[in-house]
Amino acid sequence: MRMRSMTAAALGAAMVVATATTAFAHGNPPYHPPADSLRALAAKIGLRVGTAIIPYDLDHPDYAAIAASQFSVVTPGNEMKWQVVEPTQGTYDWSGGDRLVQFAQEHGQLVRGHTLVWHNQLPDWLVQGVNNGTISNAQLRDLLHKHIVDEVTHFKGKIWQWDVANEFFANSWDPHPLPDGINGDDFWVQHLGEGIIADAFRWAHQADPHALLFYNDYNIAGEDGTNAKADAVYNWVKKMLAEGVPINGIGDQGHLDTQYGFPTKMQEDLQRYADLGLKVAITEADVRTFVTDATTQQPTDPLAPYAQANYYDGMLKACLAVKNCISYTVWGFGDADSWIPGFFSGEGYANLYDVNLQPKPAYTALQQTLALAAGAPHRAGFGHHALRR
Repeated sequence: MRMRSMTAAALGAAMVVATATTAFAHGNPPYHPPADSLRALAAKIGLRVGTAIIPYDLDHPDYAAIAASQFSVVTPGNEMKWQVVEPTQGTYDWSGGDRLVQFAQEHGQLVRGHTLVWHNQLPDWLVQGVNNGTISNAQLRDLLHKHIVDEVTHFKGKIWQWDVANEFFANSWDPHPLPDGINGDDFWVQHLGEGIIADAFRWAHQADPHALLFYNDYNIAGEDGTNAKADAVYNWVKKMLAEGVPINGIGDQGHLDTQYGFPTKMQEDLQRYADLGLKVAITEADVRTFVTDATTQQPTDPLAPYAQANYYDGMLKACLAVKNCISYTVWGFGDADSWIPGFFSGEGYANLYDVNLQPKPAYTALQQTLALAAGAPHRAGFGHHALRR
């Protein structure tokens, strides 16, 4: 494929990646990242910069090199979801998650566990059993309890942040929101009631008291334009904290699109979660735009790369402005293995690196902002696992 032209800053970043790729391929992992890498620049203010990782990334030396040199925290894209870890009832497969944890340990990175309770990517045996009546609601609750305890126990001491509960709140277009804003059509809420969310946090905390436990969702920092979902999550988590539920943080996914305006309430929303005493994080950032095709992912608008850079940078600046924002994670970094073209027809170009693994203006924007932030105050405390490193 044709190589796109790069700015001088982007070319420098590409040279850093090329050097790291050579080192990684020769069995010498970059334990000491380049001084101008995202992870090194962010470390000066105590911020962790992360990415989601799938096996593809670890199987390709060029991807693995970027993952190691640019990011200080990693999230499994799929390898810790229930469908993957227990494909057959009673038989666990921890290999994918263990591999990612080992990679992180070898490169001085922390791990965000993702995710313990979600309505998607559940094992077929579980969904089929519920649907055909061979698994009762009481049995379903016991199975969820066992799943959470078994998984958190398996990875105990190796996970910095767990996304305990994922995407429970209704969007403005969802047909059956409950009075507190929770989605009444959610699989878990339908069968076990709203209280199952709090129970999930209690069970996870009992299994690993030192892991930071997050509620994770999208459109909860003003991305929906109405801020209704953010209001609902804020009111709910305030209530949960008053009841002693062990929630440590709120993760805003940060999936944005250049055809919509930047969420101007993001900093305000992150700050009000933080004002409750919670950690906050950007957990799945990407910025999609319209493209000519799903293979080359060339933007149809020549200004889109700069709009994308502005949105990525805006999310980072919102995080930097909130001292309790302890990590900024992008959902993958190379467009060649991005999830976006498969889910949003006609869109793509959502990551920091293009299909040729060349850094985009968005990468340079984050790099420059982190360099300028070097003198800013350190983030709030990381938690047990981060302090040990």
